[in-house]
Amino acid sequence: MKIMVCGKGGCGKSSISSLLANEYEKMGYKVLVVDYDESNFGLHRQLGVDLPKDFTLYFGSKKGIYKNLDAGEAAFDKKWSIDDIPSDFCSQKANIKLVAIGKIHVANEGCACAMGTVAKEFIKNIELKDKEILICDSEAGIEHFGRGVDSAVDTILMIFDPSFESLELSSKIYKMSKDINKNIHFIINKADEQQYEIIKEKITDKSAIVGYINNNKDILMSGLQGEPIKYSGNEIKNIINKLSK
Repeated sequence: MKIMVCGKGGCGKSSISSLLANEYEKMGYKVLVVDYDESNFGLHRQLGVDLPKDFTLYFGSKKGIYKNLDAGEAAFDKKWSIDDIPSDFCSQKANIKLVAIGKIHVANEGCACAMGTVAKEFIKNIELKDKEILICDSEAGIEHFGRGVDSAVDTILMIFDPSFESLELSSKIYKMSKDINKNIHFIINKADEQQYEIIKEKITDKSAIVGYINNNKDILMSGLQGEPIKYSGNEIKNIINKLSK
């Protein structure tokens, strides 16, 4: 299964992606985490690995991607397995691999459209075997839908935080997911019980809710200190069980 984790900025996409990766790995899966957030530099720390080189560089940088497209050549001309990813462009801990599509490193370096092309083609052309999972941590908002990256995954997982902006965004993401015939699920994150009930009441399709993680101090402290994420609850395992149905 290929999962796209999305939501507004600061909702906890990277934290949930890391928790899912760790839990799937405990369950005996080989996990590929795709960092598709060009402005966030925290996911690799939460996983406990180094930030790998931008995968876009494998294709000759952003300019190289544009050149290939202008020449009518596909960025990917073959199917990939997780084991095919060049070691220079991924970091690994146990059975978790991290690929970073690309980051904005300097001012005036141009837009991130080429990174969207790499992400879409890479995810589309990865062939997963039994007991393998791909988790893509997207950039904030809905631009990944516009770039067509979500068309390459099986399931879209939106992370809520207790904010009006998340509620507004959820209706757009829900509709866009249905428009491209993708499964859509919600996780309510960083909320107390009262906030959870308010959010739940306002969600039209309550069956899409697969999990609730409260304002967990261990997760927050791990993020503040830039350390591998810590979480001792069972909710992530319960979420995975629901995603598998």
